[in-house]
Amino acid sequence: MKLFLTLAAAAGLMAASAAHAAVDADAAQAMLKKSDCFKCHAVDKKKDGPSFKETAKKYKGKADAEDKLVKHVTTKPMIEIDGKKEEHRALKTTDAGEVKNVVQWILSL
Repeated sequence: MKLFLTLAAAAGLMAASAAHAAVDADAAQAMLKKSDCFKCHAVDKKKDGPSFKETAKKYKGKADAEDKLVKHVTTKPMIEIDGKKEEHRALKTTDAGEVKNVVQWILSL
C-alpha cells in the first residue's frame, strides 16, 4: 500500500511539473518575429503598441490573463494606433501549443 501511495504521489508531481513546463523563449520570440509582432511591439519599450513587459505587468495576478491574451493574438481585434482604428494581426500559427508558448512567454516577463 505504501508503494502504491508513493507511486501515486510521484505520478502527481510529474504531471504537475509537465503542466508547468518551462516556456521556450527562443520559440516564442521566433514566432513573434515570423508574425511581424516586433514591428509594433518590443520587449521593453513602447512602439506603436505596448511593450511585452508592459503587457505582462498589466495582466500580472489576473486569473484570466492567459485566456485574454490568447484571444487577442488569435482573433484580430480592432485596435487604435494614433487615433486610427485598424485590425490587430494574429500570430501566424494555428497550433495551440505555439500560441500558448508565446502568451506564457509574454506573461513571464
